[in-house]
Amino acid sequence: MAGLTLTVVSPEREVLREEGVTLVLAPSVEGQLGILPRHAPLITQLEPGTLELRRGAETQHFSITGGFLEVMDNTVTVLADASENAAEISRERAEAAREAAVRDLEEARQTHDDVMTTQARLALLRALARLRTVERARRG
Repeated sequence: MAGLTLTVVSPEREVLREEGVTLVLAPSVEGQLGILPRHAPLITQLEPGTLELRRGAETQHFSITGGFLEVMDNTVTVLADASENAAEISRERAEAAREAAVRDLEEARQTHDDVMTTQARLALLRALARLRTVERARRG
């Protein structure tokens, strides 16, 4: 069975282009999405989480902060708001970002600032996605 071609693009750069991918796992807003070769055409919105790709015994993990995913003719294209390979993520920096987001969220709730609350929630989701990605990559 022929594999998938996976491309991950963020506004800053092309993060990844891989051929021969056997499985893509993506955090869709409707739940975890698994894509195998010959998948039906699809467009879906992504939420912050871990994008996982497998090629044989090799597995790679990427943190994404949302975006869109398209499947067409054995090609998977991810247009991510931001994306990082698990190897690029500093656990310490991600944990510090999580702590800062929790503090900001508490402050926003106390001041009843809806805009600040939304921004803090998004920052917390991004930090948690980065931490989960590092943990999933560590476990293999």
